[in-house]
Amino acid sequence: MAKAPVIEDHQIRHARKVAAVTGQSKARDVALLLIAYGTGLAPNETAKLVVADYLKANGEVKVDSAVRAEISFNGKSRPLFFASANVREAIDAYLAYRVETRQGVTNHRAAYRGLDPQSPLFLAADGTPFTFTKRISSKGVTSYSCESLTEIYRRLHHQAGIQNGNASAARRTFAVRLHRQGRSLKLIQELTGVSSLTAVKKMVESDPVRLASIVSGVI
Repeated sequence: MAKAPVIEDHQIRHARKVAAVTGQSKARDVALLLIAYGTGLAPNETAKLVVADYLKANGEVKVDSAVRAEISFNGKSRPLFFASANVREAIDAYLAYRVETRQGVTNHRAAYRGLDPQSPLFLAADGTPFTFTKRISSKGVTSYSCESLTEIYRRLHHQAGIQNGNASAARRTFAVRLHRQGRSLKLIQELTGVSSLTAVKKMVESDPVRLASIVSGVI
């Protein structure tokens, strides 16, 4: 199976600009793009985040958060950092839109910016929670997937002209960018929840930028 592509900065900036003027829920789509590239979350995990995962009761951003075990793709808790100013700005704009349009609000305006803390952080365009498709494998194992959110990620990349762009590309790009910064495989594993260091190595190897740099020095 071919690896997901690594999406470069100028492509992400272009996708953000296109998302901001296209679709039914522009503020949400921009926030979805940036949280994918800024945290490495899988679509199912993003769909299961709640407002309290992002906000403290006083309305401040919970910069040091966590992917709770019950929403993690591997059933294990891991760190989740809303440390990027760009990510926070996009999510805050979307939450302001939610308050304005009364999506998941409560009567307690002083807490969680007036939003229900257990409401999903991201909602479908009509203001309802994303739905999950249930599957049962041949071995009787049950799994759930948020196909609607996965499709949104495909659309956001397609409309920006990014070939083969999707949520997997965003997740791999997050790992590769950490690797370019010289971060250890162990740290990348901790932040992505990937099963092994070998799997992390496969995810970040064949970085197109590094390969181009090597070739450029041949002659």
